Amino acid sequence: MRDYELTVLFHPDLEMNLDPAVNKVKKILTSNGGEITKEENDGKKRLSYKIDGQEFAVFYYFDVQLPTEAPLKVSNTLNITDEVLRHLLVRADTSRPTAVASDTEPAASTEKVEDDTDKSTKKGE
Repeated sequence: MRDYELTVLFHPDLEMNLDPAVNKVKKILTSNGGEITKEENDGKKRLSYKIDGQEFAVFYYFDVQLPTEAPLKVSNTLNITDEVLRHLLVRADTSRPTAVASDTEPAASTEKVEDDTDKSTKKGE
């Protein structure tokens, strides 16, 4: 099982009753052997460009674990699901550590750095 991130853009008319559409996506994921580890509703947002004549969409994120053969099946099924305007299923990058601020990192230098270009022009005078 590999970790994946799934972003789904739902039709904006479903904002008030999103549960059936989300349950449908969950069923697609679990019926293909997936396991949902995290989900997040990011709400209705304006799109950069119209998709199927819609200027808005409801953004929903899933962190899932899927078997190796499942991503293609999930993607193909989501392509023909009416409630979904767009989706993006990508493999999660677990090799990169997340940025965490720590006290052991050196602070940014506030020293003024002299500009050598002024010195070189003065020497030639």
